[in-house]
Amino acid sequence: MPDHTPRGTTRGNMAVDLFAGCGGLTMGLKAAGFEVAAAVENNPAAVQAYQANHADVPFMWARDICELNGDQLLGELGLRRGELALLAGSPPCQGFSRLLTLNRINAIDDPRNALVDQFLRLVDELLPMALLLENVPGLGRDPRYQRFLRRIHELGYTYTDSVHDAADYGVPQRRQRLILMAVRGARVELPPRVGVAERGTVRAAIGHLPPAGKSGDPAHDVSEKRATHVAEFIRRIPEDGGSRRDLGAEAQLQCHVDCDGFYDVYGRMRWNDVSPTITSGFVNPSKGRFLHPVEHRCITPREGAILQTFPESYVFPMRLGKYPIATMIGNAFPPLLAKLHAEAIRYTLRNFR
Repeated sequence: MPDHTPRGTTRGNMAVDLFAGCGGLTMGLKAAGFEVAAAVENNPAAVQAYQANHADVPFMWARDICELNGDQLLGELGLRRGELALLAGSPPCQGFSRLLTLNRINAIDDPRNALVDQFLRLVDELLPMALLLENVPGLGRDPRYQRFLRRIHELGYTYTDSVHDAADYGVPQRRQRLILMAVRGARVELPPRVGVAERGTVRAAIGHLPPAGKSGDPAHDVSEKRATHVAEFIRRIPEDGGSRRDLGAEAQLQCHVDCDGFYDVYGRMRWNDVSPTITSGFVNPSKGRFLHPVEHRCITPREGAILQTFPESYVFPMRLGKYPIATMIGNAFPPLLAKLHAEAIRYTLRNFR
């Protein structure tokens, strides 16, 4: 079979990024020494962001993953079954999210859950040397995931799967994630965690940025339009970790009076702590503790991306609007977290096979 390996890659470190989003996982894989040869993503906005930052990835499947078969992908990469080094991905996680459970919504039949089966189908068809999968902890309770584990065991993979807080790996954010690492014929050791004193903080991550609106960075200079009474309410919330509850019951917005719970909404981040989980709603103060520690606004897309460990130079097509951009940032696999786990896999592939 002719060798059609994409230029700049070798068979021993070639990776494929499924559900690539705006490219957080790809960035982590590259930083770990993998050559990302292909990516799969069907959201047009995410594809734009991905290609703006990863134009060197030779093959982008910008359609439904259900339409992609393993033989087609192997043909594009010039590989045989079993030769791909790493298949990695973060299947869309909203169907397994804790929020759905809190709202007592039955997510078992959410069509997004079936994408885990698509990951497994491609594992069967490609038989890569290693796997990396990231998702919300709720995936671990889903029957599809248990079927996934049984099948990869049958295929000869030894796997490690556990729930981790991204803050334990230097990400300046509290983010619980289920991460699976698997290698055929060898066990992957978890990357070392940082100590509490070495954790990142909001201040270290974004404290140096110029004021939003005057930086020249479109992802940082987004505008906010608030009703007068809401803007005044935000100004009154104490700086550096303050909450709407600090204002007393008489000062609450009516929507808060009528709702019991979600106490972090309209809360400020703390300078010397990690941020809360950066979700797709981080540009909306009604979605969580997403107010800047001292400025009277939500954090910007650029600040959210930095807290996810994207570099400040990462390009986001802001012409699409801040809400689509916030969604792709909030859904991303933090590049630093991806890098550390991918390094553990690469070390195992190079030393224990």
